[in-house]
Parts: sequence; C-alpha cells; structure tokens
Amino acid sequence: MGPSVGATGYGRLMADDGQRDAQQWWYNHKTGQVEEGPQSLSSDRDGPYASRADAEHAPEIARRRAAEWAAEDARDD
Repeated sequence: MGPSVGATGYGRLMADDGQRDAQQWWYNHKTGQVEEGPQSLSSDRDGPYASRADAEHAPEIARRRAAEWAAEDARDD
C-alpha cells in the first residue's frame, strides 16, 4: 500500500509499511493540545503526524499550506 495522510491532509506523509501500531500524534485544534493516538473526534483534530514536534507545529503547517493553495488558485484564475 502507498503512503497515507491524515483526513485533513495536514499530517506528514507516513509510509504504510504494516506498522499500524507505530506511535502517531494528532493536534486537537479545538483544545490546542497534542494527543498521542487519536483521542478526540476526528472533526476536532489534524494528523496523524510522525512525531510530537510535528503535531505541535500543526497550526503553522496548516497556515502555510492554505497560503500555498490560495496562491495556486490565484495563478489558475
């Protein structure tokens, strides 16, 4: 199976090499907290991320990607 990404697309790509029990981190944008494993509603979190540090930077990653997508859309118009 190929790489997978969190439902929101914000998670770092993680190889699906059969290690589904590998530690994954999520950012809960409702509480601002990092979670080890999915602990909250999927609508309240972004991920998975490969490390706690990556999950802690989820808001910055989301802002950067949104700006990149907006720039792409502006070029396409």
